[in-house]
Amino acid sequence: MSLPLPVDYPPAEAKSVDALPQGREWGYEPKWDGFRCLAFKDGDDVDLRSKSGQPFDRYFPEIVEAVKGLPVARCVLDGELVVPEGDALSFDELLMRIHPAESRVRKLAREHPALYIVFDLLVDAEGRSLVAEPQEARRAELERFAKRAFADAPRFRVSPATRTLDDARTWLDALGGGLDGIVAKRVDLPYRSGARTGMQKYKRLRTADCVVGGFRYGAKTQVVGSLLLGLYDDAGLLDHVGFTSNIPSAERSSLTKTLKSLIEKPGFTGRAPGGPSRWSTERTGEWEPLRPALVVEVRYDHFSGGRFRHGTSFLRWRPDKAPRQCTFDQVDAQPADMVALLGS
Repeated sequence: MSLPLPVDYPPAEAKSVDALPQGREWGYEPKWDGFRCLAFKDGDDVDLRSKSGQPFDRYFPEIVEAVKGLPVARCVLDGELVVPEGDALSFDELLMRIHPAESRVRKLAREHPALYIVFDLLVDAEGRSLVAEPQEARRAELERFAKRAFADAPRFRVSPATRTLDDARTWLDALGGGLDGIVAKRVDLPYRSGARTGMQKYKRLRTADCVVGGFRYGAKTQVVGSLLLGLYDDAGLLDHVGFTSNIPSAERSSLTKTLKSLIEKPGFTGRAPGGPSRWSTERTGEWEPLRPALVVEVRYDHFSGGRFRHGTSFLRWRPDKAPRQCTFDQVDAQPADMVALLGS
C-alpha cells in the first residue's frame, strides 16, 4: 500500500479511570463492546487490523467488501467491529467469528453481518495523514468524510460524540448494562499512536452476590487459588458462572481450612466447571465441589453468555445472605437499544 501509515500502525489506547474527566478540553463517546479495528484502503487493497496488529480480513469478509466498495480511493479508519442482534450488540456473535473454518465464518457473516463503528479518520480520501491534527479537527473531517463515503454503505456507522459531560452521563443512565462505558478524548491533542495519554475510559462496574460452589488449589500448592462462583437458575439449579482469585494472601491459609470442611459433591447442580467455554481464562483441571454454604460479593464488568466474561474482583463475604437468594436476576442485562444510538 502507498498510504502514509503502515498497516501495523499501533492505534491510540485509553487509560482506565474511576471517574470521567471534566473540562473544555474533553469530548465523550460511547465505549463500544466490540473488536477495535483499523481499516486501511488503497484502491482495491484493503487490510483490517486488530488492536494488536493481527489481520482481521478473513474473519470479517463483509467488512472487507464494504471498505473496498467505499467511493474513495484511499483512507485509514479507526473504529470498532460489532455484531447487532435485535436492538443490542452481541459479543457472543462477535467471538464466533474467530473460527478456523472459512465456510463457517462466511455463514456467520451472512446470517449476522457486522457493523463497523468509525470514530476517527487517520488518512483522508486524498491520502493525507491527519494524525498530527488535533482530535477536534479530525472529528470534523470524519463527519465530512462520512457524509460522502457512508451514504450508501450500510455496514458503517459514525460513533456519536458530545462535548457535554451531562450527555455522556445520560447515555450511561439510559442504556444501563447495554453500554460498555464512556471514552473521554482530549480534543486538543493529535492522535497518540500506541499511547494512553490522549484518551481515558470509564466503565461502570457492577456487583453481584454469588454462591461459592467449588474451588481450585493454586498451582503446585495445597492452598486455595480461586473460588468458583455460582448462581441459581429458574429451575433451582446452581450454574457455574465464573471465578474470583484476588483473595487476600493473609486469608488464604485459613480460608483453605474452611473450604476443605465444606467439600461435598456435586457442588454445581447445573452447568459445572471444566466444560468448553470461550470465556475460559483459568485452568480447567481438577476442582473441589462444595456444599452451597458460602456467599461472596464480587465486582464485575461484563456478564454475557451465562457467565462473567472476565475474572471478578473479590469484595467481601456475605454471611447475611442465603445462598438461594443468589440468582441470575442480579446480572440480567437491562434492555438497551444500542442500535438506535448508532442511527439508521
